[in-house]
Amino acid sequence: MKKIILVLFLLLTFSCWAQQVTISEKEIIELMDHTAKKLLETSKANSASIGIVKDGKTYTKHYGEIDKGKGNQANNNTVFEVASITKLFTGLLIAQAVVDHKISLDDDIRKYITGSYPNLEYQGHPIRIKDLVSFKSGFNKDLPDNSKFRKNPSDSSYIDFKKMDETYSREKFFADLRTIQLDTLPGTKFKYSNGSVQLAAHILENIYHKSYETLLQENILSKLNMTSTRLSIDKNTVVANGYNGNGKLMPNLSDNLWGAAGYLKSTLNDMVKFIAFELDTKNKTITESQRNLLNSDTDWNGYFWDNIQVDDNGRNCWKHGGAFGTQNMLLIYPERNLGISIIVNTSSEKTANALGTAVVNLSQNLLSKNDSKKEVYGYKIVDDNIIFSYEHDKSLNANLIKSVSIAGSFDNWNPNDKKYQMNRKNKNTFVFSIPKNQFEKDKIHMFKFVINKTGWIEAPPNALNIENGPDKNLVLKIE
Repeated sequence: MKKIILVLFLLLTFSCWAQQVTISEKEIIELMDHTAKKLLETSKANSASIGIVKDGKTYTKHYGEIDKGKGNQANNNTVFEVASITKLFTGLLIAQAVVDHKISLDDDIRKYITGSYPNLEYQGHPIRIKDLVSFKSGFNKDLPDNSKFRKNPSDSSYIDFKKMDETYSREKFFADLRTIQLDTLPGTKFKYSNGSVQLAAHILENIYHKSYETLLQENILSKLNMTSTRLSIDKNTVVANGYNGNGKLMPNLSDNLWGAAGYLKSTLNDMVKFIAFELDTKNKTITESQRNLLNSDTDWNGYFWDNIQVDDNGRNCWKHGGAFGTQNMLLIYPERNLGISIIVNTSSEKTANALGTAVVNLSQNLLSKNDSKKEVYGYKIVDDNIIFSYEHDKSLNANLIKSVSIAGSFDNWNPNDKKYQMNRKNKNTFVFSIPKNQFEKDKIHMFKFVINKTGWIEAPPNALNIENGPDKNLVLKIE
């Protein structure tokens, strides 16, 4: 299914950063209710299920109905297809192999693949394990190659996708793997790939001499008591119905390979257990799976995450899962001990954006801060200079910040503009000084701060200098 990479905005002040507030259970439930109401309207889904893990406590609630008009509301034990959330489980197994020294991130993947694959290199550079799990293998196509179905999508495209998956075998997978050509140096170009994840499952089997499903059960599902999460479900297990954007009942996904890319079925009760696990910052496997493997200066992917960024609440990790009739979004803030999973039983091109907006708004409300007094944020004028400043919360890992830049109406909103890169005053503080005569007098200039050149910072609500427009840019005016 179509994937999205979401960019969360960062909040900042000039002279201080606000302290987080304690939010009550009643307030959390109210936020969930508000989020669900709006999400059901924007996504046109029949059902929405929200799970939150915050400060070690779990909150779950379900809204709407699985099948329109039947009143069959989902509950914590309702089984959903979680689709590409499965990739996180595969990533954790690879991370565990790294932590256990069964495999090295710099190893040529061919060391662990059955057969000979001289084609899996680019100008003498092999694909390394860290390239594979970062979606930067350099593969010129996915496995199976469904690009022809994606070129002209229609309401019936799911039929072609499902037929391909039903007939695609492991034998065909390895035959197609020999036809792969690398179109770039491994480790340099992001390309989402189900085939990369399936190949990782094969590598795991060769490392541990156990089936992927067994490894999943022994290392994650059993340990977390995720009793309702399975690749192969019992014939008596009912999977919740899902629908396309036109309200048509959709079939479940098929997979004759390893199931490592998107075949898991789970419940919200199990998903919040998984979220709690992902929030364990003391677990070596977890921290390894979320690490900036390729030392990117912007965002990164860790082990099969869609996107990992840094904002004023620290590292945040995103994963979207999309089946024919359901979609879900998972977000964690490990440094703030917050995780969210939202599942809806509809799947269209607009669903992912609706889910993304819901998760962004919910997370920001849950991480709300005490508003300090109203004041100008982001800059001050000292003599003939404008001094911009951003201070990162000292309780967070400031080492994750590679850069903070200023982008605005004065430089075509370009976060890569070398003239507006801020200087690191100390570990947590970034400053930038520029003569005020560089800005036209009596003209309103709008700007935002950008972390690691990808995280656009939203102005805090108590800032005096916020524009009235929908983008809520910070305003700078020289009088």
